[in-house]
Amino acid sequence: MNRKVFIAFKNLGPGLLFAGAAIGVSHLVQSTRAGADFGFGLLWALLLVNIFKYPFFQYGPRYATATGESLIDGYKKLGQWVLILYFLLTFLTMFTIQAAVTIVTAGLAHNLFGITPNLSIWSLVITVICLLILLLGKYKILDHGMKIIISVLALSTVIAVLIAIFKADHSYSLLPQIPKGTVEIAFLIAFLGWMPAPLDVSTWHSLWTLEKNKASKDGFSTKKALTDFNVGYITTVFLGICFMTLGALVMYHSAEEISTGASAFAQQLIGLYTSNLGKGAAVFIGIAAFTTMFSTTLTTLDASPRAMAKTSELLMGKKHKRFYLIWIFLLSLGTMIILSYFKTSMITFVKIATILSFLTGPFYAIANFVLVKGKHMPVHARPSKYLSFLSYLGIIFLVLFSLWFLSSF
Repeated sequence: MNRKVFIAFKNLGPGLLFAGAAIGVSHLVQSTRAGADFGFGLLWALLLVNIFKYPFFQYGPRYATATGESLIDGYKKLGQWVLILYFLLTFLTMFTIQAAVTIVTAGLAHNLFGITPNLSIWSLVITVICLLILLLGKYKILDHGMKIIISVLALSTVIAVLIAIFKADHSYSLLPQIPKGTVEIAFLIAFLGWMPAPLDVSTWHSLWTLEKNKASKDGFSTKKALTDFNVGYITTVFLGICFMTLGALVMYHSAEEISTGASAFAQQLIGLYTSNLGKGAAVFIGIAAFTTMFSTTLTTLDASPRAMAKTSELLMGKKHKRFYLIWIFLLSLGTMIILSYFKTSMITFVKIATILSFLTGPFYAIANFVLVKGKHMPVHARPSKYLSFLSYLGIIFLVLFSLWFLSSF
């Protein structure tokens, strides 16, 4: 039985890449902050957004395995304007997303290694290292290591939560809280934006699924792809709840406030673990948290240019290996310009990136749903009536919350 579990874990593919990309800012920063500021008052939001986003993420591997094409190919079939809109939305969001994950990684790097407190320098070092890994084709090394990293972080997080629950000396309410005022509503939308990940990750997942199918000797069927996806998705949801619990049990109603600076927040984050697991765990947890965020930074630096390269090929009607190189260097340069010349707090970067991601969510939700329900999708692979019903609810949820946010200003 243990051998079967080991083999199954070893064979996990795009689903774990999804988890590696998702378990980053949304969990380490946003979920922890939600627990610290609202206790368990936003648990309803965490559960609802994961339920309502589920179908649209799942349509990535579902469409790819059923058609042999990525969602981006599908967008072109829906109409040139859909592909152009995808191109524009991705271009408008990818720089702030990369800046957000990079600055959090830089804060953890400073906390772990010291050397220099200048986060611009740390961001440059991290970006250059990611570039070298991707351009030299060594991403597979980190891909394999990510399985161990996420396992370590998950285990340590669960242990920390259990100890925090055991040490809790007063009760906590699970009653839902409805944010009031512009600041609280903005945080809620930011929290929902990257929980468990931005919806455009569904296009990345479709590309990863195609690569997995090429590399798999036995093929990567729709059934295997959906099982793989569900493992990754459930993991991200569970850890999101764990980080919210840590924030609620350790920081809620305390005098300590979540810092807006990347370095100070990193120290607080490590403190959540060490206060429960002991000071001896600081380095161990610091390495796990940093490597997890580094994985996210690396994944986004690869995935956004890969998606934009694919989009460029479809728009221009020709393939070119240089498209990927052009976009990855452009993204790296744009990220460094943002972090160097538009200095502001980590929380501000995260808020801008996550809000933009949420506001673009309805587009991806509608496009993905129309694609898997339409003529371009084989009938046998189309979603069931229950999944379709959940999709309608999800679209309504995303649109109404977006309108609520926009009307609050």
